Amino acid sequence: MRLTGIPLLASALLVALGAVAPAAAQHRPPDPSAIVHTDLGPVRGQVNADHRLFQGIPFAQPPAGDLRWRPPQPARPWAGTYDATFPRSQCAQIAPPYGGETTYVEDCLYLNVTAPNRAHRPPEGKGRHGLPVMVWVHGGSNLTGNGSVYNAAKLAEDGGVVVVTVNYRLGPLGWLAHPGLETGADRRHQAGNYGLLDQQAALRWVRRNAAAFGGDPRNVTLFGESAGAADSCANLVSPAAAGLFHKVIPQSFSCAAPARTEDAAEADAVTLAGAVGCAKGSPAENAACLRAVPVKTLLETFDGEGMNAGPVAGGDRVLPLQPAEAIERGRFNRMPIMHGNTLDEMRLFVSLIYPRPITVDQYESIVRSTYGADADAVLAHYPAADYPDPRIALATIQTDFGGALSTCGHQDAFRSLKRAGVPVYAYQFADRAAPPLIDVPGFDEGAEHATELTFLFPGLLGELNTGQQRLSDAMVGYWTSFAHTGRPKARHTPHWPRFRSPDDVLSLAPGPGGIHRTDISESSNCSFWNSL
Repeated sequence: MRLTGIPLLASALLVALGAVAPAAAQHRPPDPSAIVHTDLGPVRGQVNADHRLFQGIPFAQPPAGDLRWRPPQPARPWAGTYDATFPRSQCAQIAPPYGGETTYVEDCLYLNVTAPNRAHRPPEGKGRHGLPVMVWVHGGSNLTGNGSVYNAAKLAEDGGVVVVTVNYRLGPLGWLAHPGLETGADRRHQAGNYGLLDQQAALRWVRRNAAAFGGDPRNVTLFGESAGAADSCANLVSPAAAGLFHKVIPQSFSCAAPARTEDAAEADAVTLAGAVGCAKGSPAENAACLRAVPVKTLLETFDGEGMNAGPVAGGDRVLPLQPAEAIERGRFNRMPIMHGNTLDEMRLFVSLIYPRPITVDQYESIVRSTYGADADAVLAHYPAADYPDPRIALATIQTDFGGALSTCGHQDAFRSLKRAGVPVYAYQFADRAAPPLIDVPGFDEGAEHATELTFLFPGLLGELNTGQQRLSDAMVGYWTSFAHTGRPKARHTPHWPRFRSPDDVLSLAPGPGGIHRTDISESSNCSFWNSL
């Protein structure tokens, strides 16, 4: 299969740069607009025709040594002008199947800021409070990813917003919930939410520094995709994130989906500790042992055991309740929400599991082993003959119902948030010709997981044709107008209704009539699935 995924290949060059200390610039006097004064010292970025870019700004101390598996600590001030003209290291990770680099660097808590050039701010950006700020949380199963690969220039330039992309701890370093880590001052935090705490530290940095980049710290939108959406949903219901952002856009992960439980997360952590030889002492001794284990060993053991990463619900004020329960009980940070998924989410994962064609008999066997007594009803609704490839039939079932990415799962979230009384704007990305994350020969990827990203961050997965460029313009308009006002409204585009009924979902596809209202509950057979 051909890998066309997020272009992380440059990350190999960044590994050695991850530990570079802030240093005074030794270059000729820069454009004055390239210098911004943050609360820790001045930073020098790059000035382009329509935007300014500041990369690799530290928002916390390196979470290594004694700071491994502890809440992020404030970054230290620097002398001179910090060189923010290049990104720093991604967080430690094993390269995913769709491309990238394996990294063992713990010094990775950096963010990047893209702001419109002062001479090119659109009219809606004018005002004494500054521009809206959009903070991006990347996806990658909370195991992989890097904020610096997302080109936010189009969002900033066309939408009149300041965009911040962040790194956060991944895999076992960000999400290990070993009970031995809850000692001393760390007792107030449920172990396992370090990645979430990193994101909140980045949001606090935004609150302190947004104005210096032309942004309004009182108008911050948190948005993220896949694991970044799961984390956005967790931040939505986290008391510790109260007041740090004012709107949220979770893309392709339902806010009604469950987070990891304390019991499950702690069981995984104990298993990992045993596997690396850190299960023979007291809780404090085991924690000290874990902090001495090489990163490579931790990553490979975590990966080999097939463990999950992500927020842990319960135990403290970071995430005391499951997101769905918190929304149902009204115990969340109330704000406007734009929420949705893609039309063919699970085609990505089915193609990874079955890169070669399967037969009709194999398809039916998979369905029967999965759905048991309900298999006949499922096969009646999804007969293989209705699809060009049994793998497409399987992916359609999984996209419609059953997981955090599913359409019916998103419908549950829309309804729950609507009942809670907050404005909800629902969408489904439906361009089946969009550049895919992975191009599998002989398989139609359709609008699979992550395909909407290139329409917000140009070039991420490939190039767009003329019709897709127009859809990209519309989506950037919707996303950034939501950041401005809490209501998605773009020029020369159809009206996006507030979600009140199942047909208030906006389908996003190119061409005449490509943007229209649709009833995803009906098209995904949600009534059928709910009857089982």
